[in-house]
Amino acid sequence: MRAAHQPIQRPAAAKLLIADARGALRHAARSALVDILRPGDLLVANDAATLPASLHGFHGPSGEPIEVRLAGRPSMDFDDVRDFTVIVFGAGDFRDRTEDRPLPPHLRLGDRLILGPLRATINQQLGHPRLVRISFNGPSQEVWAGIADHGRPIQYAHIQQPLDLWDVWTPLASRPVAFEPPSAGFLLSWSLLAELESKGVGFATLTHAAGISSTGDPALDARLPLDEPYFIPRATADAIAETQTRGGRVVALGTTVTRALEHSGSLRDGLRPGPGLATQRLGPKSPIRIVDAILTGTHEPEESHYQLLHAFADRELLRRITNELEDNDYRTHEFGDSLWLERQAARRAVHSAESSEPLAWIRKLSGFPGMAEATFGSRGKYVGVGET
Repeated sequence: MRAAHQPIQRPAAAKLLIADARGALRHAARSALVDILRPGDLLVANDAATLPASLHGFHGPSGEPIEVRLAGRPSMDFDDVRDFTVIVFGAGDFRDRTEDRPLPPHLRLGDRLILGPLRATINQQLGHPRLVRISFNGPSQEVWAGIADHGRPIQYAHIQQPLDLWDVWTPLASRPVAFEPPSAGFLLSWSLLAELESKGVGFATLTHAAGISSTGDPALDARLPLDEPYFIPRATADAIAETQTRGGRVVALGTTVTRALEHSGSLRDGLRPGPGLATQRLGPKSPIRIVDAILTGTHEPEESHYQLLHAFADRELLRRITNELEDNDYRTHEFGDSLWLERQAARRAVHSAESSEPLAWIRKLSGFPGMAEATFGSRGKYVGVGET
């Protein structure tokens, strides 16, 4: 496999590897997605917009340059700017491979970080030289304004040109709460949604604060993904219940959707609308209760996104998938090609009975496509703000 090095969300030549419920593999153009989905299926996407979560500055006590990458929060409350989990790098930028980035200066409790117009304080060390919890100083509106003005999208060395914020926003981008893009959603377009609706395929959204995907440090990467908050609208929960009742398939567009739905589905009352905090790591021993198929990007075996796929398929099928991706020159990373993976029969869990405001600081971005908040009905019908 090779890294996709151009920030093009919907390249005409994008490919799709299809792994069906029997483990059979076949190749298709990604545009064939409409043909794979059936009437009565439900496609669920993450509508989170991506924050400019890379902040350059200085370590107060030493004066040494640092890069702080916002990586997680316990909630999506915009008034709370006092609890961010961050990854801190030493000197350098995205042009350097993350695995080559130096450690930051020694970080201690109470250290002040100077990040452009922002000031932050380290309030907890988290067992790794790069990983700390910080609080920003000042009113929340000023903090978000500083992030908007000073921050850049998190990016990696496989893309050498600086990313703009619109490069990492999906067409559905709504609440700016993700730290890295829910990039499986890059394949969406309004024309695709119209085709799905005409075919009788449902469409729904949830919001999941996608966290950081890689640090370049194996010990730290083994702790990913961090806890991630999410919100499931009632219309989405109802659409999933209706789909399951009809015998349709629930298809998760990406690992973040899968994580949110499976966390909610694992709770005592089963899948339910409202906020939650995904704390689990999906893997070989994880029962899958909600999602019948995942449509995701292609990932290297060492990535946390790849590890989630073990919940859908056994090691042998994933080995075959990896070989097919490599032998057919699929592109990896956020602007790469895609994989359709149906949950294998041996990994089906029994459904339980129960399972059946934009920020002011973002105003300068409000002209971007997808900025207006929207909801989608259970059958994929677009409902604009204020409509019923």
